[in-house]
Amino acid sequence: MDGDMFCFIYERGLVKTWMYLAVPVILYACERLIRACRSGYKSVRILKVAVYPGNVLALHMSKPQGFKYTSGQYIFVNCSAVSAFQWHPFSITSAPGDEYLSVYIRTLGDWTSQLKTVFSKACQPSNENQSGLLRADMMKGENKPKLPKLLVDGPYGAPAQDYKKYDVVLLVGLGIGATPLISIVKDVLNNIKQCQALEDGLEGESNNGEKGNAKRPFATRRAYFYWVTREQGSFEWFRGVMNEVTENDKDGVIELHNYCTSVYEEGDARSALIAMLQSLHHAKNGVDIVSGTRVKTHFARPNWRNVFKRVAVNHSNQRIGVFYCGAPTLTGELKRLSQDFSRKTSTKFDFHKENF
Repeated sequence: MDGDMFCFIYERGLVKTWMYLAVPVILYACERLIRACRSGYKSVRILKVAVYPGNVLALHMSKPQGFKYTSGQYIFVNCSAVSAFQWHPFSITSAPGDEYLSVYIRTLGDWTSQLKTVFSKACQPSNENQSGLLRADMMKGENKPKLPKLLVDGPYGAPAQDYKKYDVVLLVGLGIGATPLISIVKDVLNNIKQCQALEDGLEGESNNGEKGNAKRPFATRRAYFYWVTREQGSFEWFRGVMNEVTENDKDGVIELHNYCTSVYEEGDARSALIAMLQSLHHAKNGVDIVSGTRVKTHFARPNWRNVFKRVAVNHSNQRIGVFYCGAPTLTGELKRLSQDFSRKTSTKFDFHKENF
């Protein structure tokens, strides 16, 4: 009798176990099947590969047909040469108006390390006029290497994509967390170019007595970008974007601030020499000696209270979108300051965060 009862309980338990396991297994299988189907239509061609200081791999890919996204979003990437079944999410650094799709990947685990190794084999050292330690976009013809195949799935939504809701945005990136914000900066820059082209077109049409029907771009009037990183070599990742902004943003719509925390703060005697050399080099050549860009680098960490105070004074009675991407280290402080200045000033700060 006891044996029969035990078998009965065991069989009932086994049935219940399968019932509980069936649902998540089916959901997981469906998710994998859907992703496989979607990614099959989004194979990409590698246009450029670069390996930067700080173990960062930059991949520029062809944009799949019909692929539309908003700055701040991310995609899943699969490389069969590393693993046929693993998909990993990465923020998109290119802007929607760019003709290519790009991601910057920092090697922090086994999969990303293997991915960097696979692509590094196809690279060669860069020359003086190009960024990146290793590049695979310089070889032409028969010398052009055979690159691994990539599949992408997405795009997927993220908090940073809501930037278009605000006339003024405060963008804060910590280390590699700057990647989605760079896409926003580029999109705002493209918007500036479109506005200039539109104004020139409308001016020409008005002179000809014609009325333009062109669609106006989004109306972000001001962007403050703060990038905080410990490694000096990190500034090489987005050197081209920084220089492009300084060249094309004649009205000062985008304000760029680079901070290198591995150097003592400005005014400290220990950093006086490098600060003096930095000022002399920037005055003579127009290039920052620390970052290699036209954006002057600040030392140590920003005084975030002063940053918020300045934005609040410049944009009273307005709503500011604050977007932070990076490690959770700064999340609490930026959120408290957003709430504090929203209560004590006429400027309202809406805080959005994405932790890496």
